[in-house]
Amino acid sequence: MLGVAAASTLWLAGCGTFGPGASAPAPRDPQLAAFSAQMTSMNEVPPVPGAATGRVDAVLNKETNLLRWRLTYTGLSGQPTMGHFHGPAPVGVNAPVVLPFGSPLTPSMSGQATLTAAQAADLLAGRWYANVHTAAHPAGEIRGQMILRE
Repeated sequence: MLGVAAASTLWLAGCGTFGPGASAPAPRDPQLAAFSAQMTSMNEVPPVPGAATGRVDAVLNKETNLLRWRLTYTGLSGQPTMGHFHGPAPVGVNAPVVLPFGSPLTPSMSGQATLTAAQAADLLAGRWYANVHTAAHPAGEIRGQMILRE
């Protein structure tokens, strides 16, 4: 049976996966930081009507600034038009795009990118949020703040 740190390392290497609704394990390796965001339409600023939900789980290697993420969503009003991380911003405040999820957006996808030192610092400080947009909601249909998991 793998320990949490070993499982996180496998996921970071691209060998591990998460099932629907599963979250990234909080890594015990001090160089790794795990984040998650629960995305809903009520988190949008301003809130939008709808029952769509989503989740982002991510792990940041603090030594290399490599961020790996997994996005899942369901119930959008239509096909997503864009999806990305925004920041820096506290909860309830809008901010510019800092990193796209990639394309095409699918209901279950993953990606990775190397962050700048400033981007990593903002993410670690809780100043990033995840957002998925649709034609019906061009400013965003679901949103969730990236929360550092302990």
